[in-house]
Amino acid sequence: MLKIGLLTSGGDCQALNATMRGVAKALYKAIGDVEIYGIEDGYKGLVYGNYHKMKPRDFSGILNMGGTILGTSRMPFKQMRMPDENGLDKVQAMKDNYHKMDLDCLVVLGGNGSQKTANLLSEEGLNVIGLPKTIDNDLWGTDITFGFQSAVDVATQVIDNIHTTASSHSRVFIVEIMGHKVGWLPLYAGVASGADIILLPEIPYDIDSICDALKAREKAGKRFSILAVAEGAISKEDAALSKKEYKEKVKNRKYPSISYEIGDRIFKETGQEVRITIPGHTQRGGAPDPYDRVLATRFGAAAGKMILNKEFGYLVAMQNNQVTKVPLSEIAGKLKTVDPNCEVIQAAKAIGISFGD
Repeated sequence: MLKIGLLTSGGDCQALNATMRGVAKALYKAIGDVEIYGIEDGYKGLVYGNYHKMKPRDFSGILNMGGTILGTSRMPFKQMRMPDENGLDKVQAMKDNYHKMDLDCLVVLGGNGSQKTANLLSEEGLNVIGLPKTIDNDLWGTDITFGFQSAVDVATQVIDNIHTTASSHSRVFIVEIMGHKVGWLPLYAGVASGADIILLPEIPYDIDSICDALKAREKAGKRFSILAVAEGAISKEDAALSKKEYKEKVKNRKYPSISYEIGDRIFKETGQEVRITIPGHTQRGGAPDPYDRVLATRFGAAAGKMILNKEFGYLVAMQNNQVTKVPLSEIAGKLKTVDPNCEVIQAAKAIGISFGD
C-alpha cells in the first residue's frame, strides 16, 4: 500500500486542482493500491493534523476547476521554526503528522516560500516532492509555473477591455497588475495587450521619462495611453533608498497603491486625465486555461512517476519545454526575476514600448 499526502500552500491560483488530479490519476493508473490524504489549508493542516482520506472520485471533474479543493493558507517560512501561541513546535508537529498518516511521500504544490518549507521538511528526513505553483512565475529552476499563463490571460483581457473605453476618451489609463517583487506577469500581459508603457520592479522608473513618453504620444495625435504597472513598481529615487527607509516610506505613503502615486504625478506633470483599474485577485481566479491544464497534467504525471521511482527531495520543473526535476535544496529561497536585457523586453522596446527607464 502506497500512502501519499497532498497539500496546496500559499496564494491560490488556477490549475491547482488540475495538478493534483494529474498526480492522483497517474498513481491510480500505475498501481491502483494507493491511499491519498488531502491535507487541509496548506501547512496549517499538516501542523494541526487536519486531513482526510481522498477517493478516486474526488479527482474527477476538477480539471477545469479554479481554486483548490483542499483549501490553502499562508504560513511564512521565517515563522516555521517559531513555536505557535501555545508553544507547539510546528516542524516537529508536521513530522509527527506525516508519520501518523504513515506517508510514503508528501507532495507540496506551492511557490517560493512553500518550497522553502518543503526543502526544510526534506532536510528533516521526510520524503517530499514539490510542484511549482504561482501566477508570478518567479520560482527558480523552472521556466514556467502552473497558474502563470492563466493569470496572463486574465490580465491581458482586462487591458484589452480598457482599450475599448480608452479609444473613446483622451485619457491615460493605468492597469495595476500583480507582481510585488518580480514582473513576469505585467511584462507578458503588457506586451500581449499592446500597453504603451510597462513598469516592472526590476526596472526602476523615472517619472520624467514616463511623462515624456506620454507627451510624445499626445503630440503624435494619440488619443489615449495605457500603462501596465506592476504592484511592486518602484521609482529610481525609491530604489536608491535602503530597505528600511523604503519600508518606512511605503508605510507612510498617502496613496492606496503605487499606481495612484504614478497617476497623480502624471496629472501634475502633463495635465492629462488619469484613470486607474486594479483587477486584483481576479488574476488568480477562474478556470485554468488550456495551456495550464496541459502543463498541470504533465507536472502531475511526472510527480507520480517520481513517487513510484522513490525520487524524493526534488521540484518538478520545466526546462526547454521538457519536464525535469531539480533538487529542492538548489531552488529554495531563490527568486527568478526578469532580466532587464531579456529578449522579450528588447522586442518590446524595439516596437516602441517604454519601460520608464
